[in-house]
Amino acid sequence: MKIKHSKFRNTGLLFELLVKQITADTLNNSDSAAVSILQKFFANSSSLAKEYKLYEFITKNRNVSQSKAETIVSTITEVSRKLDTKSIKNQKYKLISEIKNHYNIDEFFGMQVRDYKPLAALYCLLEAQNNDNLINPQILIDNKTTILEHLTSSQQNEDEVKDTLIEEYSKYDKDLKLLTFKILLEKFNSKYKNLLPEQKNILKEFITSVNSQSRLRTLVNEEMNKIASAVRNLSSKITNEVVKIKLSEVSKSIKPLDKKSKVNDSHLVNLMQYYDLVNELKSLK
Repeated sequence: MKIKHSKFRNTGLLFELLVKQITADTLNNSDSAAVSILQKFFANSSSLAKEYKLYEFITKNRNVSQSKAETIVSTITEVSRKLDTKSIKNQKYKLISEIKNHYNIDEFFGMQVRDYKPLAALYCLLEAQNNDNLINPQILIDNKTTILEHLTSSQQNEDEVKDTLIEEYSKYDKDLKLLTFKILLEKFNSKYKNLLPEQKNILKEFITSVNSQSRLRTLVNEEMNKIASAVRNLSSKITNEVVKIKLSEVSKSIKPLDKKSKVNDSHLVNLMQYYDLVNELKSLK
């Protein structure tokens, strides 16, 4: 599923447009209805004010370090889950009605707003993570990249953005773990072109076990044993002596983890590469 940006629903953008409207009205020496609208809907305790604070955090922070930018984004997404979305939706509907009563809606939304791009990106990011349907992971990656580039004023590495999303969403509920699985699939598909069924299964198991080191360790060891057995069986059918010697060396490196070993991404990558090797050996038979 795709998420489309909506100016009508973007709380950060609505606030900035009202501020712009106040400025325009003041320059035209006319009373500004936008002042009372702003005071009515963005009072400190209102639902919209609470959501606007998330957008404000993005616009007011620039040239920060990569680690601080990551912390800002993860904090915003975490806080957004605790907001009253039903109340926010209801308040936005009333706010738009109020704006329509006082201004030409096309002219109002036609005003240029500074930081439009990161405001739009944050809206899409929050909509994606709060949506009940499974979202195209590229939406998360693109929008988080835009926000990080705004915060750090530097270009982002897409693979690194994927890594942080994988780490972040793997902590949450089933739906977000499924989204993490999709991001992982996309990442490994782009690196290894087409994943084998065994590789896809490993990824799925890796995600569902991500909160348990013992389960991950058991998973890695079981897969290592399967791969070691497959390599031994297939190498016995290889006639090229040089290849057999190399395979013997590979077999020695396929070792189970001890109880003190901590499973990390490198173990996942190793399993992926070992299955590529097994698949290649099958084609040599």
